[in-house]
Amino acid sequence: MRTALVIGTGLIGTSAALALAGRGVTVHLADHDPEQARTAAALGAGTDEAPEGPVDLAIVAVPPAHVAATLADAMHRGVARGYLDVASVKGGPRRDLEALGLDPSVLSKYIGTHPMSGREKSGPLAATGDLFEGRPWVLTPTRDTDTEVLNLALELVALCRAVPVVMDADAHDRAVALVSHMPHLVSSMVAARLEHAEETAVRLCGQGIRDVTRIAASDPRMWIDILSANPGPVADLLADVAADLDETVQALRALQSSDEAKRREGVTGIEDVLRRGNSGQIRVPGKHGAAPALYESVVVLINDQPGQLARIFADAGMAGVNIEDVRIEHATGQQAGLVELMVEPKAAPVLTAALRERGWAIRQ
Repeated sequence: MRTALVIGTGLIGTSAALALAGRGVTVHLADHDPEQARTAAALGAGTDEAPEGPVDLAIVAVPPAHVAATLADAMHRGVARGYLDVASVKGGPRRDLEALGLDPSVLSKYIGTHPMSGREKSGPLAATGDLFEGRPWVLTPTRDTDTEVLNLALELVALCRAVPVVMDADAHDRAVALVSHMPHLVSSMVAARLEHAEETAVRLCGQGIRDVTRIAASDPRMWIDILSANPGPVADLLADVAADLDETVQALRALQSSDEAKRREGVTGIEDVLRRGNSGQIRVPGKHGAAPALYESVVVLINDQPGQLARIFADAGMAGVNIEDVRIEHATGQQAGLVELMVEPKAAPVLTAALRERGWAIRQ
């Protein structure tokens, strides 16, 4: 791939353009808002000047509702040898494109894709050239997809240092409803409980509520576009969640009863949902996509000063311990916090002893 045209210079489009430009591809940028394309160009993502002839690959990075029309326009103009989109849903845009009556030979030059990476922020200023590194990038070829186009898509994934995953388009949409779209709405619903909560309650927020509500900070307008393109699978999943909520509410009410039998039923109901949660959580892939590993945590009290984390990591390295994961919980009203270092179980006592020897305060 020597040349590419990125249509849509938001977070995903600009990030892909930055990755390609950084690896020697000549990238042209286009957007319905010329100022946004100029911003992306100023960041080093390419040029906002139109290509003089067909490029190797056109990357359509617009909201799902506009994918088909944008692709059809680009195909009619013959701007590229191959075309793909990076929308978060795949079945709908493909069917919309087919409904426009394009010649099958033209449709064969298109493949739907979805990089499974993003941020809570949007727009070109939030973009980064390493956004996709190590992340899955779904490709949804059909039997009619031209081999050259599939190879161009695979080359794009490789240049962005992502991991290709081939799926059926509708299976992809059901999957992202489960692991992305439905959880986003649930996160937003939990965060909405905080909107009018008393300040004294909000000040008690810890890492748990931060983890659950982090993705609720995303742009609502962007998510309306996403959810509007995949409403059925998301609604089906939320209906199942609603059924679980109803049963959990009934179980909690039963715990309030003075009837011992009802209380036992309540305990059984709560235990059931918690156990099913355990069973589902352990299926979430672990480090590097491998099966989840069991780590032990070493919790260290630190001051909110420059260099504290660097010192901890350096001391762990001197002790010969690899930090598998890390979490930080900031203290309320104090310039301090707790750093939770996740390590292999056999390394936990080694790291604890080494950090204590170097003056760190360890919390049991």
